[in-house]
Amino acid sequence: MWSNKVAVVILNWNGKSFLEKFLPSVIKFSTGAQIIVADNNSTDDSVEFLKIHFPQVKTIINHANEGFAKGYNTALRQVDAHYYVLLNSDVEVTENWIDPIVALLDSSKDVAACQPKILDYYHKNKFEYAGASGGFIDTYGYPFCRGRIFNILEEDKGQYNNAIEVFWASGACLFLRAEAFWKVGGFDDDYFAHMEEIDLCWRMKNSGYKIYVEPQSIVYHVGGGTLNKISPRKTFLNFRNNLITLTKNASSHFLFFKIIYRMILDGVAAIKFLCEGKGSHFIAIIKAHFSFYAFLPSTLRKRKAMQSLHEFKNSNTCIYKKNTVYEHFVKLVRYYSDLK
Repeated sequence: MWSNKVAVVILNWNGKSFLEKFLPSVIKFSTGAQIIVADNNSTDDSVEFLKIHFPQVKTIINHANEGFAKGYNTALRQVDAHYYVLLNSDVEVTENWIDPIVALLDSSKDVAACQPKILDYYHKNKFEYAGASGGFIDTYGYPFCRGRIFNILEEDKGQYNNAIEVFWASGACLFLRAEAFWKVGGFDDDYFAHMEEIDLCWRMKNSGYKIYVEPQSIVYHVGGGTLNKISPRKTFLNFRNNLITLTKNASSHFLFFKIIYRMILDGVAAIKFLCEGKGSHFIAIIKAHFSFYAFLPSTLRKRKAMQSLHEFKNSNTCIYKKNTVYEHFVKLVRYYSDLK
């Protein structure tokens, strides 16, 4: 066990090139924090590279590629710190990226998670897809951000520079209160990757915690480092895990009808993929639904177990009451600030 207040933990899988490019900025701007790379059974020479070029960085070896969710659960059980900072290997950090968020977490034990402002590494004046300036969700489970609705990314003009409570914080750079993380059971291993941070934040909110964004901290994210945006595997995980997250965590009010409505919209998305000649993504959505059915008994058990906790209370804070699909694709709302 390594004891410290803050532990920056980078989960790596065949990411030697990212470690070579971005680890120096993490070391330079993370004075006083532990820096740990948890390797998810890489088949490249990442671990050997770390030993030779970054001997000051501690390494945890996972003996299988357990994905983001289980991979982090396995690694974090071996880390002794008050705050975990989960950092993607394809993120460039900046000076003073840790202190503002730690100060916010120190100010209130009710805050369980927080993210920085996340900008696009290749277009540094634009928000990045995976988190932007804080995550939200609509009543049907569609996630969006301050600075990003579906695939529309806003230019950062300082319009979202205030620290506010949000619904979810991005797994690309996620500060966590360790006590709260384990209190709600950590990540759900079944997710493998994608949407697991939204599920985690939702469970934290249902346990009485708050989630924040602190834009005084800024990082730059490449995105798509492990599964790129055109990967059918990513489509499968996003659609399946979104349905699981909604089923597991949403309030019982009209939940059945919300799930049916979501599945109809998923069908529309699948047909759109087919019309665009993206048959593999059409199949991925079909597979996602069947996988959702297969996981339904365990999902309902997890829902029941969560609701049986003494601290449980359905949280509707920061849930957008309308349907962002309708707002964006029908009413042509492009920006977060235009949502009513």
